[in-house]
Amino acid sequence: MIAHDPSAGADSVPAATRRPVSRARVDAAGEARRLAHGIVAADADDATFSAVAGLLAEANAILAAVPHLPRPEFDPARLEQARTELGTSDIDAMADRAVAGPANPTSVDLEARTLDDGAEAEVVFGPAFEGAPGRAHGGVVAAVFDDLLGMAMAGTRSIGFTGRLTVHYRNPVPIETAITFRLRTGESQGRKLHVHGDARLGDQVLATADALMILVDPEHFKIHARDLVARGEGA
Repeated sequence: MIAHDPSAGADSVPAATRRPVSRARVDAAGEARRLAHGIVAADADDATFSAVAGLLAEANAILAAVPHLPRPEFDPARLEQARTELGTSDIDAMADRAVAGPANPTSVDLEARTLDDGAEAEVVFGPAFEGAPGRAHGGVVAAVFDDLLGMAMAGTRSIGFTGRLTVHYRNPVPIETAITFRLRTGESQGRKLHVHGDARLGDQVLATADALMILVDPEHFKIHARDLVARGEGA
């Protein structure tokens, strides 16, 4: 997970690279997530799935007809735009993030908040994230921990990459059940920051996580974004 500092500046990145984030876009992503879970869970006949496929083909044609803007790796202005237009907090202002982004149709639905020393989230894994019957896929559980690492660092106003993430699975993580994830920042050594946490169902520990974050200068992201724009590329 790449963590971010919401206070970072937004200069030098051309406006054309900033993808707009709107409530309508978030709503569209939410419907897509519900659709994914519905396809996995539905006990329907071929005619029903064929009808759904036809509707999806029409939706894909609509999106294929509109331009796709470049995707810089990091643009602090998009954080500010998301907070302004969506009324989001620092932790979910990156609306496209793969695991927790409200504007990303492949993300996990979760409610998260930052704390002074970490982050917490309530997560309900839908049928599309099932591994063994009735249980969330272990890779998805690890992905939630990884995404929360960036949120946990928000209180430190730091930016960093996940250097190491170790997840111990203690008990099955059920789907369609509210699971509480908690992460707390710990000791730091130079550019290294240790983070620890767990996932619980009530008082029962389902999984624990230990991570090492590598801190970087915020300018690293802005410089890379400008390089991508200069080459006409996206990340």
